[in-house]
Amino acid sequence: MTSNPVRAMVLTGNGINCELETAHACKLAGADQVDIIYLWDLVNSNVSLTGYRLVCLPGGFLDGDDLGAARASAIRLRHTSVGEVTLFEQLKRYVDDGGLMIGICNGFQLMVKLGLLPALDNALGTQQVTLTWNDSGRYEDRWVELAADPKSPCVFTRGIERIQVPVRHGEGKIVPLDDRTISDLTISRQVPLRYIDGETGEPTEVYPLNPNGSPEGIAALTDATGRLFGMMPHPEAFLHRTNHPRWTRENLPEEGDGLLLFKNAVDFIRQEG
Repeated sequence: MTSNPVRAMVLTGNGINCELETAHACKLAGADQVDIIYLWDLVNSNVSLTGYRLVCLPGGFLDGDDLGAARASAIRLRHTSVGEVTLFEQLKRYVDDGGLMIGICNGFQLMVKLGLLPALDNALGTQQVTLTWNDSGRYEDRWVELAADPKSPCVFTRGIERIQVPVRHGEGKIVPLDDRTISDLTISRQVPLRYIDGETGEPTEVYPLNPNGSPEGIAALTDATGRLFGMMPHPEAFLHRTNHPRWTRENLPEEGDGLLLFKNAVDFIRQEG
């Protein structure tokens, strides 16, 4: 039986600046075809989402973070028409057809503000959380430790227990619509990764282990299907042991922790289409 081919699209343009690392992650994970696509080529219908099974929204500074991180781009995608539908409606069709999507840092912010995550109660397109300034009041660039929820439906975190990856953001604190939203996310297991205290293994809100102050250590979100996934830390920044700041001092595996997330996505597409 022939496995399903994996075509991945990595978006760039308008301030995205991690597209090369993200595309490299997809290639290392085994994707058959990886295309870096300029955002406006989608808008101009020069490129279509048809045929792609993984869409990556990399980190960066979309539109200079005007109006807040990814807010301006979210508004643009909602209202920019591509033929008879908006680009956002095209993205929803892609999701309805079973496509996978990962948003990293700025890409996560975009998914949240488009209402693609967390989509509680199947409310795809309705914003239910936001991301705001770190409690530290400054840009954070440091390595963190994350623990995965083994019961989460998230495709990207399957089989993962703990990973180390860096964060690079100024607006990474998750703020829910209300207290019930946090409870609903926990009950539905839609928090696949949390910042933890490396010694205790417990989720933490303590700085700098939690670099932004997100409640209950929330570092990532997924939708109920597990196919849509976004995280503030940068998995594409740890693909090889030499990316780690202690690679000369510790006996680290050849592959970096971040690559595991991309491999899970590629394996899922190969197996399930």
